[in-house]
Amino acid sequence: MTTLDNRPNTGLLVVDVQNGVVEGSPGRDRVVANIGGLVERARREGIPVVWVQHHSDGLEQGSEEWQIVPELTPSEAEPLIEKAYGDSFEDTDLEPVLSGLGIGRLLVVGAQTDACIRSTLHGALVRGYDATLVSDAHTTEDLSQWGAPPPEQVIAHTNLYWSEQTAPGRTAGTVATADVEFRSA
Repeated sequence: MTTLDNRPNTGLLVVDVQNGVVEGSPGRDRVVANIGGLVERARREGIPVVWVQHHSDGLEQGSEEWQIVPELTPSEAEPLIEKAYGDSFEDTDLEPVLSGLGIGRLLVVGAQTDACIRSTLHGALVRGYDATLVSDAHTTEDLSQWGAPPPEQVIAHTNLYWSEQTAPGRTAGTVATADVEFRSA
């Protein structure tokens, strides 16, 4: 149960599913398809979808790499948050957007698992949100040449440790795409 007052709604937060971010990521097509299915379900059920789009020196605004993947198209009515840091809340208007929508529970999908997804999940939880990671709707690039575990292990480990997260008055955890329930019980 969120610790945020008057925030009974659930939102789907789609983080950095951009050409230059997910290109070459393991399971890219499956992950994008899972996200697309969740976006369509959320829209049908009247659940807000909020998009996040990262920019940096290697991901310049307006570039092809910066664009959201062609399989996913944000609706003009859906908020699009631009960010420059890993945590989607940091130095953005994500918090006021979510507040305006009455969202206290987030379902998080996207990329990169070991950077922006983890940062955003932790950012949400410490700010009072219930934060659920959709276990088969996030991915990351292969950074093993710099000492990181292979991407499949990064994804599995993130699913494992996020399924065990707790905080006073808030819930965390993971759920598979097929088991997502947008309405809280």
